[in-house]
Amino acid sequence: MIDYMVEDVCCVKERDPAARGNIEILLLYPGLRAIWYYRVAHYLHNKRCFFLARALSQHAAKITGIEIHPGAKIGRRFFIDHGHGVVIGETTEIGDDVTIYQGVTLGGTGKEKGKRHPTIGNGVMIGSGAKVLGPFKVGDNSNIASGAVVLEEIPPNSTAVGVPARVVVRDGKRIDNLDQINVPDPVKNEIDKLKEQIEKLEKEVKKSKKEKKK
Repeated sequence: MIDYMVEDVCCVKERDPAARGNIEILLLYPGLRAIWYYRVAHYLHNKRCFFLARALSQHAAKITGIEIHPGAKIGRRFFIDHGHGVVIGETTEIGDDVTIYQGVTLGGTGKEKGKRHPTIGNGVMIGSGAKVLGPFKVGDNSNIASGAVVLEEIPPNSTAVGVPARVVVRDGKRIDNLDQINVPDPVKNEIDKLKEQIEKLEKEVKKSKKEKKK
């Protein structure tokens, strides 16, 4: 566990250009503290001290604003940048060298038992506010754009954006013209469809009134 914790500090220095020194990282980075609380809670969870593990994780959530279930499995050099609002569910599995940002949810889609949270591969980056929901895998070295809602498996070496998320880059080649700024808005799309239907109905009503006058 000590080796993991030392690596956690080193990866903050490597991935955050704002980090100025070890003291600042140790005292002022809630993401690091949340991970360390998790590592102790996970140890207790594996020793079947479930109540103590959950109590520690809830204490950490109050202090850091980051909730990590002690049953989750998290690899080495895990970095949570900023971090407030991050939620990681019980059956989540996270590989090595993963980076996530504030507001990310790694959650389930129902109340079923067993594996119900995502598996995140090595070297994955998940942008702020993204939601990854369900028991599928996000492949190694993939990127999930900010605000994306991922509901199905993402292949390795891919970039996924949008709601619901879809792959736009794979193995360095663009396969879709969508970008992180011009993401689809499903609510707006539905409203536009309703407007079209209303306009069509209004035209039919006007046409019907004219025919009656004749």
